[in-house]
Amino acid sequence: MDPGQAARQAAAIHGTDFSKIPEFKDITPDSITQHVQAINSNCPDERTKFIFKSLVTHMHNFVRETSLTTEEAALDFLKATGQKCTDLRHEFILLSDTLGVSSLVTAINNPKPPGCTEGTVLGPFFEEDAHDFQFGESIASEGKGHYMYVEGTVLNTKGEPIPNAIIDTWESDGDGKYDNQYEVRTEPDCRGRLVSDASGKYAYRAVVPIPYGIPDDGPVAQLMGVLGRHIYRPGHLHFQIQAPGYETLITALYFEGDPYLTSDAVFGVRNSLVVKTELVNDPALAQSRGFPDPSKPHVLLKQDFVLPTVEEVKALKGI
Repeated sequence: MDPGQAARQAAAIHGTDFSKIPEFKDITPDSITQHVQAINSNCPDERTKFIFKSLVTHMHNFVRETSLTTEEAALDFLKATGQKCTDLRHEFILLSDTLGVSSLVTAINNPKPPGCTEGTVLGPFFEEDAHDFQFGESIASEGKGHYMYVEGTVLNTKGEPIPNAIIDTWESDGDGKYDNQYEVRTEPDCRGRLVSDASGKYAYRAVVPIPYGIPDDGPVAQLMGVLGRHIYRPGHLHFQIQAPGYETLITALYFEGDPYLTSDAVFGVRNSLVVKTELVNDPALAQSRGFPDPSKPHVLLKQDFVLPTVEEVKALKGI
């Protein structure tokens, strides 16, 4: 059997319908973009087809504009990035974060009416397995860092409380690590899920998050070094807040005075999310707030969150 006939038999077994596939043979630097666009044109979803048409156009033009070499195409880098990913480590999300893509997508896709809490990047350390906590309980085990008490109210744009809002919150510990960065992780720590009360109020105990570097043992950190950048983020406290009928808020709070506020490695800081805290040295108050060692001072962080309704956001988007 000649090779052509063998190939035709294999294609028949595959079930490939060549009548719907644009033909191309002579691939050159000038023609390849047109050929890729043509063969992608069978995509049934118009939005997906539009996105990939633009993506291919910009990528190919980038390669032409920079005369990208084989070594600079960084295929080994992409391979190493994939190999570094695990169920608890998300190196490709980190790559998107450090290139500002995550922050840009968040900003474009989350318009909010005036007065609403700004969103920011989710980050690569969110997990779904957080424990549920009651009002005032601690999301951090003892010894994880300096005490902090966090309280506030979840509100709508009319200033009305939103009861039963689900609040996911997570943070790094006093050593600048998230629980999913430790080799041994028996259960979630420095993260939790709670619900706002009938008055929209929430409160919980945590620890003061300190500045930390993104994981320094992977390809993304190596890339940062090549670019002459540091790998550090300012200390921050993450929130994801959900309530029926309201737009989900993904945000974080940063702390006044942190030297990394102006050069965050993942471009997450927003001026409106920089907060002041109060140092409390009152054993009786510390005890009433449930801290195991009331003799230790604790930081008080007060922050209200304002969520727009789904309809308010649709109106802004013109939907």
